[in-house]
This record gives sequence, C-alpha cells and structure tokens, in this order.
Amino acid sequence: MKRVTIKEVAKEAGVSISTVSNALNGVDVLTPETKAHVLEVAERLHYVPNLNGRNLKMKETKTIGLFVDTMGGSYYGELVDTIYSVCDKYGYELHVFIAKNTMSLMANVYGKRVDGAIFLNELVTETHRDTLQKAGIPMVFLNREWVSDKMSSVVFDSYQAGYDAAKYLLSLGTDKIGFVSGTAVAYDAMERNRGFMAYLGETGVSLNPNWKWYGQFHRNKTRALFDKYMTEEYASKGLPDVIFAANDDSAIGCIEALQKHGIKVPEQVKVMGCDDRELSKWFVPKLTTIRTSMRKQGELAGEIMIQMLKDGSEGQLMKLPCTIVERESTKG
Repeated sequence: MKRVTIKEVAKEAGVSISTVSNALNGVDVLTPETKAHVLEVAERLHYVPNLNGRNLKMKETKTIGLFVDTMGGSYYGELVDTIYSVCDKYGYELHVFIAKNTMSLMANVYGKRVDGAIFLNELVTETHRDTLQKAGIPMVFLNREWVSDKMSSVVFDSYQAGYDAAKYLLSLGTDKIGFVSGTAVAYDAMERNRGFMAYLGETGVSLNPNWKWYGQFHRNKTRALFDKYMTEEYASKGLPDVIFAANDDSAIGCIEALQKHGIKVPEQVKVMGCDDRELSKWFVPKLTTIRTSMRKQGELAGEIMIQMLKDGSEGQLMKLPCTIVERESTKG
C-alpha cells in the first residue's frame, strides 16, 4: 500500500495543499471548522507527514525512541532511566517523545528519526497497528500484546494481578469488597479489572456498584474522590470492609481520605494497592500491594529492542509475573 500524499489529502478534503499544510502545522489562519475537517480527513486516510526527509536516506540514527503520553509519576522516570542504561550500553541514544496526537507520533516514526520505537502511549490503538507495521522498524509495546516480525510486547500479567488481589482480599473473611479502577483505556487497568472481576464471578461475589470508584491511577484524584464520597454518600451507602486499588498511588490517596474522615486502616477498612512503589514501604500504614518489576520491564524492553536491531530477531511476547506483598494496611 503506497503512502498517502498531502496532495491526496487536499483533494479528498476539497481544499488547497497550503490549507492542509496550515492545518497540520497548527498555523492560526484557518477557521476551527476547516482545521477540524482537514485533520479528520488526514486521520481517515492515515496520512503521515515526513518531518525530516533527509533522514530517509540514512541507514541508522543510533537512536531509540520512547513514545509516551505523559511523564507524570515516578514510574516514568524509573522506566526512562532503565531503558537508557540498556541503550547506552550498546551505543544508542534514547529520545523521549511525549506525543499528544497520533499524527505527531506517526511522523516521528515514519520520518526515520529513530531506529526503533518503544511505546507506552494510549493513543496507539488497534486502528494504528497496520500503519505502524509498515514503518518497517522494530517496535516494543509496554501496554499492548502485539507480536509480529517487527513487534514485541513486554507487559505485566495484570490479569493475574487483579485475580490474585480479589482472591487474597476475600480470604480475609468478607465479601464486602470495593474497587478503585485505573485509567479507563490503559492496558494494565483493564487487565487488572478483568482479572479482579473474574475471580469475584467464580466465587459468586457481586461488587456493589456504590463501592466502585474511578481513581485514574492518580493519588490526588482518588483522595478527592473519596473525600467527596465520605462527605456526601458515606452516611447512606457505607464502606466495604476491604478495597483493592489498581495502583499504589490510588491506594494511598484512598487511605489519606479515609483517615481524614476518622476511618482507621486496617482496623475498619483494609486497603490493598498494586505495583509496590517505593513509598508503599514507608507510608503509614505500610501498604499491602502486588509487586510488579518496573525496572525489569524497562530492562527487557531495551534488550529485546537491541536484539531486534542487531540480530534481526523476530518479535516476542513477555509477560512479567506479579507477587503479593503483605504489609500493615490489610492486617489487624
């Protein structure tokens, strides 16, 4: 399939090539309606602008790109540090691209700015898979199970993590269970949710809809969510005996709000997180959690990328196991 040109986008949109160029480059001379129309057509045709034509002639850049949509939270810093260490060992640079739209992301991949790409970006969905495959460079995904000759995935077994969390909490002798979910479209959030609900289904336990909160993997947002619940709804809806939060930040935000309103953890409500971030060991109470190895994920992603670049290795799927770490927040 040949690459779509800017001329073809202009023809399909019924505008001039300069109008397309202005829309793609954010030049503020178009009406919002025209700009939105052109961008919709470009996206529909899978148009990818060439940001740097001269790079197409280069055999390699000695650069690996890490494509994310945020750098918020300690996880990202740890991930970048680990991947960079692998790249540096083999003589590659690591460039981090914080991409907020798919066109920018695709342009950097197709523009040959990197020899290989590692993705932790929720903008990349199944609709982009074929387009990325045609770029012809090695890719490693940290939030997708995509495998082909040029695609590998290194992910946590988040389904099993959610499943084990539900099993552990129910073993504490209660079926009054709550759940703080993560970001709606995130792979790990969806898989942890799926595993959690699967175990509840197997045991015949229903999750009270009043006790399911959308924490978005965020400490402050979860704290605000529970603060509002405790102020406005707690009197009529009560609290579960145990709560699983889809990551440690959400669990800590939950505990902070409960403590603010005089609820003791773990005496009145037991709380469990996921990921085993450094703070989990020092927070009061120390947080029961599920250990994932983020450094291991970054290290494997880097090593697999190098193998694909240097040896032409085919893509592979690696699922990293998760382990429950019991601490104070679920004891007592």
